[in-house]
Amino acid sequence: MNPTKKLSEPLKITFRQLTPDEEDIFVREIQTAFDKAAVEEFGPQEESVIPREIVLSSIHEANTETFRIFSNGKGIGGVVVRLNPETRRNGLDLMYINPEDQGFGFGQEAWRMIEAMYPETEVWETFTPFFEKRNIHFYVNKCGFHVVEFYNPHHPSAFDPGTPGGEYFLRFEKRMKTN
Repeated sequence: MNPTKKLSEPLKITFRQLTPDEEDIFVREIQTAFDKAAVEEFGPQEESVIPREIVLSSIHEANTETFRIFSNGKGIGGVVVRLNPETRRNGLDLMYINPEDQGFGFGQEAWRMIEAMYPETEVWETFTPFFEKRNIHFYVNKCGFHVVEFYNPHHPSAFDPGTPGGEYFLRFEKRMKTN
């Protein structure tokens, strides 16, 4: 068991809307964070498990908001949320905490802040590859999501099966309490 690391200061994070001149930083950081788990599971990769084009497509998709996450002025991660005000069914498209900043509770605090930012949400949805055990633990045990679908060769998804673990993905949902 790996307990949460301790910070010398109280946990405090802020979100800042991603600016166009920060897109390269966002792409590089998310690739580093995502590639770490793929290398641990499958060994060295020739290309990033999350291509630049996919990250940029998510950032620029209609109805998304993209933020960098900061702690004490240092960039520690980022998030892209997909919003649908009509259905109130929103998505966590991408979220990462830089590897050196993982284990301090930043991800859980970031998720708590996202929920507070969008109180009209009835259902949150997200996806992760099956090999990403750390993500599965985070979404289910820390954030309250439930696995609702398992994509595999007998139940394929739209995800690229050419990437490591791409044939095996989980879809999660979190139903929010509504007034």
